[in-house]
Amino acid sequence: MPRQATSPFEALGAPHRRAILELLHGGEHSVREIADEMPITRPAVSRHLRLLKEAGLVTSSAEGTRRLYRLHDEGLDAVRAYLHDVWGDAAARFRLVADNTEAR
Repeated sequence: MPRQATSPFEALGAPHRRAILELLHGGEHSVREIADEMPITRPAVSRHLRLLKEAGLVTSSAEGTRRLYRLHDEGLDAVRAYLHDVWGDAAARFRLVADNTEAR
């Protein structure tokens, strides 16, 4: 049975993967560059990147012998839209109540 692709929310559940996304927010990086900034090994970074790629959150391209990773805007936009659809109105209502409640 083929392995099912990782959902974006599963991918975001791991602190190291979130840290990788934060690094990539600053621009594209190679596995080595990411591993140099993380407390984990290159093979572990590669595994995390594979899951992020399967989840549609990062893309990669070959540059010579290196593979460069970057954020995948479409995947991140889909996560943002989902969160807005689910929590957007609730967050706005919470803010309205908080702004109109007196501190005691």
